[in-house]
Amino acid sequence: MSGVDQLRAELVRSARALGAPEGVAPVLERPRDPSHGDWASNLAMTLAKALGKKPAEIARELIAGMDLAAAGVSEATIAGPGFINFRIGAGALASQLQRVLDQGDAYGETDGGAGKPVVVEFVSANPTGPLHVGHGRQAALGDAISTMLSRTGWNVSREFYYNDAGVQIANLALSTQARLRELAGDALEIPEGGYHGAYIVDIAQQYAAEHPHDRRGDDLEAVRVHAVKALRQEQDLDLKAFGVQFDVYFLESSLYSDGQVERTVGALQKAGATFEEGDALWLRTTDYGDDKDRVMRKRDGTYTYFVPDVAYHVNKWGRGFTRAINVQGADHHSTVTRVRAGLQALGVGIPQGYPEYVLHQMVTVMKGGEEMKISKRAGSYVTVRDLIDEVGRDAVRYFLLMRKGDSQLVFDVDLARSQSEDNPVYYIQMAHARVSGIFRVGEIALESVTGAGVHWDVLDSLEERELVKTLLDWPRLLAGAAESTEPHRVANYLLETARLVHTWYHKHHVLGEPEPVMQARLALGKAARQVLKNGLAVLGITAPDRM
Repeated sequence: MSGVDQLRAELVRSARALGAPEGVAPVLERPRDPSHGDWASNLAMTLAKALGKKPAEIARELIAGMDLAAAGVSEATIAGPGFINFRIGAGALASQLQRVLDQGDAYGETDGGAGKPVVVEFVSANPTGPLHVGHGRQAALGDAISTMLSRTGWNVSREFYYNDAGVQIANLALSTQARLRELAGDALEIPEGGYHGAYIVDIAQQYAAEHPHDRRGDDLEAVRVHAVKALRQEQDLDLKAFGVQFDVYFLESSLYSDGQVERTVGALQKAGATFEEGDALWLRTTDYGDDKDRVMRKRDGTYTYFVPDVAYHVNKWGRGFTRAINVQGADHHSTVTRVRAGLQALGVGIPQGYPEYVLHQMVTVMKGGEEMKISKRAGSYVTVRDLIDEVGRDAVRYFLLMRKGDSQLVFDVDLARSQSEDNPVYYIQMAHARVSGIFRVGEIALESVTGAGVHWDVLDSLEERELVKTLLDWPRLLAGAAESTEPHRVANYLLETARLVHTWYHKHHVLGEPEPVMQARLALGKAARQVLKNGLAVLGITAPDRM
């Protein structure tokens, strides 16, 4: 049991002895001012009505009924109308770092997910061009969310849904055909809604070389197959450069070829969730909170874009994924209600709110004070690999994760390239490197620092206590970030932890100090290094030993 769990257990025991109702759950929070203590609770105020006493009186009785020593409390004081502030003894506080040293790379992992399956779908770009920066933000979010869930006990499957059907794919084929005919001497005629990037020329040249009998691209289906295959390979290279891997690649076209779309539409009709009007088939989405009913099948017999999405999620449910998370751009907001309406009509995902959506805003890339808009390869947008080439994978991942997904993000290339304390990812990695340097300079093997025989009570300076508390917060922070699917919490935690590490490093020597102090600080340094490493790993970022 962790220190905070012991403290909470003592509060519960004392409260129950005073007559508090069963199930009382004390809230413990960090005081904003560390001089007030290490933990604060408003339990006395929440019990005032039930016990018929003033909060200050209850607070005194709660403290009197607690075994403070068992909880490691050195001082308990009452503040304001009845807040209880607890100060943990230095030894009791710092000795909890033993868990960090013992668990190593596994420190922070919990089993809240209990091995239950969850599918996280992200990136899922149309195979019509290289991945743009928006896809990069999605890749960073989806990968980090998947890792957080995995480390909190979920059985995670990462899934990429290829939209390899529909109008955009038809335009891709026609754009490639136009380039083939340009290569053959015709005037260039890119279709409306077509693709102009230089990569289309490359695809056309490859097709002409591999299909000498069809150098003009008259076999449009063969051109389509070739273009989709080439761009899937291109996107795979983008993902590889970004360090993202998937467990499943799912083709939208398979939903049609396997009859899953038709079966889903038939099931919705059988459920009475549809109606026909104006030679079109409609879904009664207003029955499930939409502002108006939506067309499913148009007059020409083709389906609107959300219909295969409903079929796809029926497929996910059928594969045993009773929890599904979709990481998508904010432009998919209107899809949420329609897809859920279709699933609710089929009885899929009720009452879980299935699937869950993590929607992100777009990214503005700035360089030299001006917005970057053009890629040499893509022609009309900045690609993921453009950014990686500019600043490196680690910086791209951190900068795309440092803000909450639903907030606008400005990616400052100049800041991301800088080797200064203003660059957050550099600042965090430098903290890890600095602590690693202590062991390197002292010629001390990391594995030799086990915590055995350490006098933890010497770690009693303000800087040491604040760093210790933050390191001990990592499991709770990770669990909360995973539950809320918010990786930016990890990014912010790492930045604050790095600040505390740098402050401690500058104010307190380690090597050459009296043996008890040196050994305790080595243990603290190793624990800090470990937590920084674990947090960076969640975000898919390296933890260098040297900078």
